Amino acid sequence: MSERKPPGTTFESWVDRQIRMAQERGDFDDLPGAGKPLPGAGQPVEEQWWLKQRLREEGLSAEALLPTSLRLRKEVERLPETVRDLPTERDVRETAAELNRRIVEHLRNPCGPQVAVRPVDVDELVAGWRSARRQRAARPAPEPADPEPPRRRRWWRRWRR
Repeated sequence: MSERKPPGTTFESWVDRQIRMAQERGDFDDLPGAGKPLPGAGQPVEEQWWLKQRLREEGLSAEALLPTSLRLRKEVERLPETVRDLPTERDVRETAAELNRRIVEHLRNPCGPQVAVRPVDVDELVAGWRSARRQRAARPAPEPADPEPPRRRRWWRRWRR
């Protein structure tokens, strides 16, 4: 659109003229998605579709939208699974201490819905981590599923023999 609408013409006729001229120039030819159905056509429109699309584009989970108290509560519930694969007790204690620091910070200045969140008992968490670790160590190691197949000799090496 390089020109302005001339005075005295209706807006609708001017727009129609611009579209017709663009079609004649071929500006609408070979557009991506031409002849394909619109994505999501025939599906019900969700109330916050734009928000869900943005989360998918950014690679975020919907948990990022939760209030702080609910996010902390979910982290407390997932903490045993989070620390399960940590190599040392020190790492487990540091992870729990960091979560407890954020919980205390939230309790000092709460915002959002009031959901009961209390700091994690670090010693109880470490005891659970130790017992899970002992159970994994007691389990026999799985045998390799497929041993490496014998290497085949190349055809030209067999031929030279």
